[in-house]
Amino acid sequence: MSEAESERPLPVRAAPAGAVTGWDQAVDLTKDPALIPDAAEISVPPELRSEIEITMARYPERHSAALPALTAAQRLHGWCSPEAIDQVACVMGVTPAYLTSVVTFYDMLKGQPVGTNSVYVCTSVACCVRDAKAVHDAIAAAAEEAGLEDTEIREFECLGACDMAPVCSVNGRFVGPLETSDAPEIVAAIKEGRTVLPGRSLEDA
Repeated sequence: MSEAESERPLPVRAAPAGAVTGWDQAVDLTKDPALIPDAAEISVPPELRSEIEITMARYPERHSAALPALTAAQRLHGWCSPEAIDQVACVMGVTPAYLTSVVTFYDMLKGQPVGTNSVYVCTSVACCVRDAKAVHDAIAAAAEEAGLEDTEIREFECLGACDMAPVCSVNGRFVGPLETSDAPEIVAAIKEGRTVLPGRSLEDA
């Protein structure tokens, strides 16, 4: 490439019609600035405030506590609702906009209600080669057949328990290795409030 060619400006590609943009645009200075919620206007449950403050004390920079603080709020509210985000922002002294950017980036944080129960089936490399997708589909089908409600069933990129592949997390309880034949029992246990597959979890002896 010649020197003249190297100095030629790169072409700018227009966004497709109907595309949602924003990350590549300048800030709108006509809008109100992002503000930290006023403590006098936000009611924060004492147990949530205490947990966030204890977590913040572990870090030299308060922003580092965002993930555990949002997780605590999600545990209390069921998801990272606008109310939950305002409560965390108030205690941490950060803007709701900052916390929203964290929620929308991390997969384990929920920006909308998805159900009290969660079933995350790992479909990453180690689990994929052991037909984890079929396990996920079997659980989803069994849930539909049993009329299981208030439960999020989804594929997950990696649960970090490759020695149990294929594995899934049921409300944080890792169980495996799984077969499609386990699906009805998993769904029944969730529906009846029982322990899912006792003896086959990381926490079991």
